[in-house]
Amino acid sequence: MTGPGGAADARPELTPKVAWLLAATFVVAVAGLIYELIAATISSYLLGDSIRQFSFVIGVFLSAMGIGAWASRFVGDALSGFVRAQIALGAIGGALGPLLFFAYAIYGTVGLPLYGGLIAIGILSGMEIPLITRVLKEIGAAEFRFENVLTADYIGALAASLAFPLLIVPNLPLMSASLAFGILNLLVAGFSLYLFRDRLSRGLWLPWGALLLASLLAFAMSERLVSAVDARLFQDEVIFSETTAYQSIVITRFDDRYRLFLDHAIQFDSLDEHRYHEALVHPAMGLVANARSVLVLGGGDGMAVREVLRHDGVERVVLVDLDPRVTELFRTNPDLVALNNGALNDPRVEIVNEDAWVWAAEGHGDEIFDVIIADLPDPKSIALSKLYTVEFYALLIERLASHGLLVTQAGSPTFATEAFWIIDETLAQTRNPLAPGQGLSTIPYHTYLPSFGNWGFVLAGPAMPDTARAPDLPLGLRYFTPELWRSAQAFGVDQARPADLPANTIQGHPLAAAYQRGWDFWFR
Repeated sequence: MTGPGGAADARPELTPKVAWLLAATFVVAVAGLIYELIAATISSYLLGDSIRQFSFVIGVFLSAMGIGAWASRFVGDALSGFVRAQIALGAIGGALGPLLFFAYAIYGTVGLPLYGGLIAIGILSGMEIPLITRVLKEIGAAEFRFENVLTADYIGALAASLAFPLLIVPNLPLMSASLAFGILNLLVAGFSLYLFRDRLSRGLWLPWGALLLASLLAFAMSERLVSAVDARLFQDEVIFSETTAYQSIVITRFDDRYRLFLDHAIQFDSLDEHRYHEALVHPAMGLVANARSVLVLGGGDGMAVREVLRHDGVERVVLVDLDPRVTELFRTNPDLVALNNGALNDPRVEIVNEDAWVWAAEGHGDEIFDVIIADLPDPKSIALSKLYTVEFYALLIERLASHGLLVTQAGSPTFATEAFWIIDETLAQTRNPLAPGQGLSTIPYHTYLPSFGNWGFVLAGPAMPDTARAPDLPLGLRYFTPELWRSAQAFGVDQARPADLPANTIQGHPLAAAYQRGWDFWFR
C-alpha cells in the first residue's frame, strides 16, 4: 500500500513479541520503583529520619541504574541478558524486604544489605531499557525502539508511585510486598522464556523454576517470617502488628504490661506511662482556671485524653491524630480501652483523624481552646520538626484563649539538651497576641520516666501564671504532686540552657539536626 506521495506506509506492525516487550517494560519499571520505595520505607522505619533515608536510597539507586545502563553494552546476547536480569531481580528484589528486617533483628543494623541490595537492584534495573531496545531492534521493530520503551517505563514509574501508598502499604506487609514483586519479575522472565523459546537456552528454565518455587513458598509463609522478625525485635509477645498508610504499629504484652511501638520506636510502656501523661497534662490543666475546652494533638492512644477528663470542668475535648487505625484500636480493643479508661468513647471527646498541621492551618471554625496539648512524635526528621516551628505554634496560638496555656512534650533534656532548649526558644519567639512585638512566656520542666529516662516539657502562653503556684490537681493521681511540680522546673548544670539558641522555623529546621546530634552522641 502506498500513501498519497506513493511512498510505502512505514507504520510498524505491533507483533505479539513487540507488544510483550513494551508491556514487560511497564511491569519491570513498576517492580524496580517498588523495590526502591520498600528499601526507603523500611530504612525509615528502622533507622528514622525519613528524609535522609529516602534521599540516600534514591541517590544510590539512580547512580546504580546509570552503572547498569553503561554496563549493558558488554552484554553480548541482549535477549538472554534481559531474561537473566529479570531472574536475578526476582531473587534479589524479592529477598530485599526479609533480608533488611532479619539483618536489623539479628545485628541491629541494615547498612550493608540495604545499600548492597540497592546497588545490585539498581544495576540490573538500569540494564533493562538498553537491553529491551536492542531486542526490539533485533526482531525488526526499530520504530518501537526508544520512545515507546521510555513511555512505558515512565508510565510504570507513575503507576508504582501511586500504588505504593494507596494499595500496597495498606494491604501488604513490606516483607510480603518485596516477595510479591520478586515473583512478578520472575513471571516476566518466565513468559519471556516461553515467548522466545526458539532463541533462548533451555538451561535457564531450571534456575527460574527453582527461584519461582522458593519465592512462592516464602510469600505463602510471609506471615510466619514477620512473626519471626517481631519475636527477635520485641522482647515481649506481639499481640498486634500492622502497617498502615502512615506507619508500622506493633503492640506487645507481657502479663499485664503493654507497650506500643510506632515505626519500631516505643511510644509508651503501661508500667510508667502514667508518669509521662500526668506530667504532660496536669500542669497546664491545673494552672488554667475553669478549663472547659481542650485540644489534644497526637496522643491517639487516648492516655492524654484520659488525664484531661479527670478535671471536672471539662466539657469538650478535640483529639487530632493522623492515623485512624491507632484511634480505632484504642477505642475498640477491650485490653487497650482499659488502659485509657474508655476515654476515646467519652461523649465529650471528638476524634479527628488528620495531620495536625493541616488541621491547624485549615481553621475549622472559630473555636477557641483553654488548653492545647501537643503530644506529638519526637522531631527526629524535618517532616516531624515542622510540628515544632514558630509557624506551627503561631497557628495554635490563634486557637488559644487569652488566659490559656499550651504544653508540648519536648524530648529529653539529658540526651538531646540543645534540642530541648530550641523548642523552648521557639515558643519564646512565637508571636504573643496580647503583647505585639513580644514572644510567649514559657516554663520548661522535666521528670523521670523509667522507660525513657529524663524527659522534658515546655509550657507556654500569652500570659503565664505565677510559676510558684502549684497547679490544682485532681484526686487519684499516681505520680504527680505539687512538690514535684516545683522540683520539675529545676535543671542540673549539665542540662543548662545553651547560649545563642536559634528558633526552629520552616525555613531552617535547626531542631532536627540538634536532636540527631544529641541522640547520636549517647547511643551511636
